[in-house]
Amino acid sequence: MIKSDIIHPELLCALAKCGHKTQILIADSNYAFVTNAPRDATIVYLNLSPGTVAAPLLLEKILTCINVERAALMAYPQDFINTIEAEYLQLLPERCSIEYLSREDFYAEVKSDQTLLVIATGEQRRFANLLLTVAPVI
Repeated sequence: MIKSDIIHPELLCALAKCGHKTQILIADSNYAFVTNAPRDATIVYLNLSPGTVAAPLLLEKILTCINVERAALMAYPQDFINTIEAEYLQLLPERCSIEYLSREDFYAEVKSDQTLLVIATGEQRRFANLLLTVAPVI
């Protein structure tokens, strides 16, 4: 029996394949999981129902399995109150740099060959997509 914070077999398998510089997308429920991801990326569907599984919970559990050196969020309008951003910043390691990309640049970055894993969540908040870059083992 695996003793881990993550027990989802497909998710564990995909995480195990992620090496240094591999990208992982935690996608909100509005994201086009298939058309805005590389063809060879593994898509793990955890979006059972709206709000389940929440993206911050998923990030918390993923961080028990991998190191992250960089994160990217989609830039949002100045008048938008992004509540999920604060939750992500609280969970991400201090040494992790955060980049804000335009919508088009974000999609292009996700579609790169470096993105190996896309995780579909039930997160309903807007601008909740988070692209992680795996760091080497420290």
